[in-house]
Amino acid sequence: MINNVPRRVALQRLGAVIAGVGLLSGARARAQSRTRFVLDPFSLGVASGYPTRNGISLWTRFAPAPLRGDGGMSDERVAFVCEVASDENFRSIVHTVNAEAYPEVAHSVHLDIDGLAPGRSYFYRFQSGDATSRVGRFATLPDNIDAYRIAFGSCQNFEHGYFSAYRQMQRDDPQLVLFLGDYIYESQWGADPIRRHFGPESMTLAQYRTRHAQYKLDADLQATHAAVPFAFAWDDHEVDNDYAGDVSENLDPQFFKRRIAAYQAFFEHMPLPRRMFPQRDEMRIYTHFDIGSLLRIYLLDDRQYRTPQPCPRANRVASQVLDRCDETALAHTLLGATQEAWLDEAFSSSRAQWNLIAQQTLFAPLDESPGAARGLWTDGWDGYPQSRQRVLDALRKTALRNPVIVGGDLHANVVAAVPGDPERFDSPPIASEFVATSISADARPQTYYDERRADNPHIQLMRSDIRGYTLLDIGRDRVEARLQAVSDVRVREPSFSTLARFVVEDGKAGPVS
Repeated sequence: MINNVPRRVALQRLGAVIAGVGLLSGARARAQSRTRFVLDPFSLGVASGYPTRNGISLWTRFAPAPLRGDGGMSDERVAFVCEVASDENFRSIVHTVNAEAYPEVAHSVHLDIDGLAPGRSYFYRFQSGDATSRVGRFATLPDNIDAYRIAFGSCQNFEHGYFSAYRQMQRDDPQLVLFLGDYIYESQWGADPIRRHFGPESMTLAQYRTRHAQYKLDADLQATHAAVPFAFAWDDHEVDNDYAGDVSENLDPQFFKRRIAAYQAFFEHMPLPRRMFPQRDEMRIYTHFDIGSLLRIYLLDDRQYRTPQPCPRANRVASQVLDRCDETALAHTLLGATQEAWLDEAFSSSRAQWNLIAQQTLFAPLDESPGAARGLWTDGWDGYPQSRQRVLDALRKTALRNPVIVGGDLHANVVAAVPGDPERFDSPPIASEFVATSISADARPQTYYDERRADNPHIQLMRSDIRGYTLLDIGRDRVEARLQAVSDVRVREPSFSTLARFVVEDGKAGPVS
C-alpha cells in the first residue's frame, strides 16, 4: 500500500500523470460528463499504435480549435471515458478507462491498454461530455501466424500534395503501418504548393503543435490512423532539416530548446506508448517487437544520437554530395554507442524467421557521382561508414536470419541487394532492402537516378517520379513487396496502381522481380 492506496493503483496513477492522463473515479467522471462542447473536441481523430499480444497504445487529443497552439482548450483538465469493445457497435465492452486529459501535454491522451486476447480485433472510442469520437479499430498480435501484412511510407509534405496514398493503403488493409520519418515538415520549401502550411516555420512548442494538428486534419491520414495501428521512426523534418543530435543545420545556439519542443509535440500527437514520453534531454523511440515466431521488427533512430555530418560546409551541418570526404574515416556515428549495443543484443536474441530493420533512409551504398568518381551523400549511411560497418558486423556475428531493411527519406523507390562489402558493390549480398518513395514530398528528377543507374549494379530499381508507399506480405517461405503508386498527388481524385513487385525468398539475400 502507498498512502492507503494499493501499489498497483498508485503506479497506474503515476504513469498516467506522466503521460498527461489522470485516472478518475466513476463518480467524478459522471459528475463531469455534463460538459458541453461548442465544437468537436475530437477534430484530430483517434489513433492506435505499437500493438502487443495483449494490448495497444491508444491516442486522441482534445482540440476543438486545432489550429490554435492550445487547441482551443482552457488550462483546466478534461474528464473523458475510453471504451474498448469486441464489436463495432460496442455491445460487448471489454475495457473502460475513466480519466482526465491534462493541459501540460496539450490535452493529449495516451492509454496503454492491456489484458486483451491475442490475435483479436477490437474497436475503441473516446467520450467526453456530449461529444463522442469516431470509432477506431486495431488488432492485437497473434501467438502463431504464418502471414502478416505491413505498409510502410515516409515523407508526407502537406504543401506538395494530398495524402491520397492512404486511401489505397486502407483498401490494401495492412495489419500494421510503419511510418519512417518526416511525418510533418517544419518549414516551407519547393515551388507551386497546392495547399499552404498554417503559420511560419515551426520553432516553438505552440507552432509544432499547430503543424501536427494541421497534418492530422487531413481526412485520408486521419481515416488510416483510425483503421490500423502505426509505429514510427522519425527523421529530421519533425524537428529541423538535417539536424544531427543536438546540433541544428545552421548551428543555432538555442537549438536544444527547439528540439525539446519538437519532441514534446511529436509525443503529444502520436499513438506512442507512455514509456516514450520525453525525459529531460532524451526521447527514446527505438524499440523492437515480435509478430509471433514469424517476424521481429526493429525501429531505429538515426537522428537523436548521431554526430554531425562529416566534411560540413562553413557554418552549417547540412548534407551534401561529395566525391571525396576524408572525415568519413573518423569516429562518426549514426546511431550512437548505446543504440548500437542494444541493436546487437536484439539481433542476438531474435528467433524470428524474418527480421525487418526499419529506419529512416537508404542503408545500402549509393554512388552519387556518374563516372569514375565515387560520390557519397553525407547525411546518410554513406557518410557514416564505420557506423554501417558495425551493423554489418552484428548481422554476421549473430547470423541474423533473413534480414530485410526498409527505409524512406529519398523521395524515391529503391530496391537493392545490400552488399556484404560496401566498397565492392558486386560482393555477395547480406540483406535485402526496400526504400519507399514519399507519400507526397517532391523529389529529384528521374534523370538524376537514370544517370547513376550503371554505377550501382546492386540496385534493381530507382524511381523518383512516383509517389506512394510500399506493401509487404510476409509469409513463411517469402516476402513479397509491392510498390504502390499514386498517379498524381496534386489532384484530389488520383488513380492507383502497382509500380513493381519483388520477392525475397527464405534464406536468400537480395530481392528478385
